[in-house]
Amino acid sequence: MSNFAGHPYLKMNGLGNSFVILDLRGSDVVVTEAQARLIADPNTGPGCDQVISIENRQGYDAPFMGVWNADGSEVEACGNAARCVGWLLMKELEKDIIQFWTGAGKLNAKKVGDLRVLIDMGEPKLHWRDIPLSEQMDDTRFIDIKLGPIDNPVLWGPSAVNMGNPHCIFFVEDAEVQALDRFGPMIEHHPLFKEGANVSVAEVKSEYAIRLRVWERGVGITKACGTAACAALVAANRRRLTARKATIELDGGALAIDWTDDNHVLMTGPIEYEHEGELPAFSDETPTGSSQQN
Repeated sequence: MSNFAGHPYLKMNGLGNSFVILDLRGSDVVVTEAQARLIADPNTGPGCDQVISIENRQGYDAPFMGVWNADGSEVEACGNAARCVGWLLMKELEKDIIQFWTGAGKLNAKKVGDLRVLIDMGEPKLHWRDIPLSEQMDDTRFIDIKLGPIDNPVLWGPSAVNMGNPHCIFFVEDAEVQALDRFGPMIEHHPLFKEGANVSVAEVKSEYAIRLRVWERGVGITKACGTAACAALVAANRRRLTARKATIELDGGALAIDWTDDNHVLMTGPIEYEHEGELPAFSDETPTGSSQQN
């Protein structure tokens, strides 16, 4: 039986991007890839886009947030989950500002409303080695990816940005008509992205507004992705399409993104507390169905 049997969890979401959050502080429980898949799959567990842990990891001076996508892969960051974890920690410690760690580095969280949180997501990584790309690209504002016929591509020249995880952003005239469910998996596993990529289509509505749809690495199409919103704003500003501060309109709602003059990206948005429960008993051999994709 899984060592998670009966373990309490919280179900939360940020703009519909759903999480099962496990507080593992003081516990010897370790999340495995197989267990993350079982928890994320609504056929065997509560179901979510990402499994999130709160841990006291050795060598860190503040709580650590672990992130596993629905396919079981562990990733470095999740902006929407960071708001949820930040809110939980601030509520627990009765503070309005706290710090915690992720695989992408230390994050600062600030309460800006009852269910609204600002996260300092740190500095974007823009060099091709840091994204990381498998080939040298001197200008990551436009990378060499084309969709469709070589002489008449449908989409081409996306931007690449790392906001704790790698992002590929296509700028389009109409985000709604793009077949993201078809080409998202292709670009996620494109040879140019050594560690895979989150794939977005971004429609610039104005200097201060972007419509964004996201195919999330290891999950699929999601209602929202915080790091994708940050990456889209950075990419749009680098291409002189928007200001350094804009509202990013995702399927699940809006995030306010600010790329500050000191090169930090601030993300502000809501969180929602859904319910709490206990994980069922299952083994790592329990068969899984299709992972939930919001």
